[in-house]
Amino acid sequence: MLELLVVIVIIGLLAGLVAPRYFDQVSKSNTKIARAQINSLEKALDQYRLDVGSYPSTELGLGALNTRPQNLEKWAGPYLKKSVPLDPWGFKYVYKFPGDHSIDYDLSALGSDGQVGGTDEAADVTSWTP
Repeated sequence: MLELLVVIVIIGLLAGLVAPRYFDQVSKSNTKIARAQINSLEKALDQYRLDVGSYPSTELGLGALNTRPQNLEKWAGPYLKKSVPLDPWGFKYVYKFPGDHSIDYDLSALGSDGQVGGTDEAADVTSWTP
């Protein structure tokens, strides 16, 4: 019985040490996924601009990468193989043209809280910061 208690205590201590590191890696991976998706969307937006002559307006948004906007003869999309993804936390990417932080456009994921700003996993992932 004492041996079983010792084993349970050891397992509890290991879980206490391993779990925080595991969950820290999960939050870092979500940030990396958001960064990769933003890079992919940036490439699609650049291709759209080359074809059409400018980036899609804020009103058209990222949907213009998959669906031809009315009265755009030069549109040669779709520019993404699939529909525009949600960010890793389940929110829509925020797109603004012209951008406030960039000459071209602003594209961001708002992190786990879905709000502007934040720290750690709630921090924004943006196109204008490395």
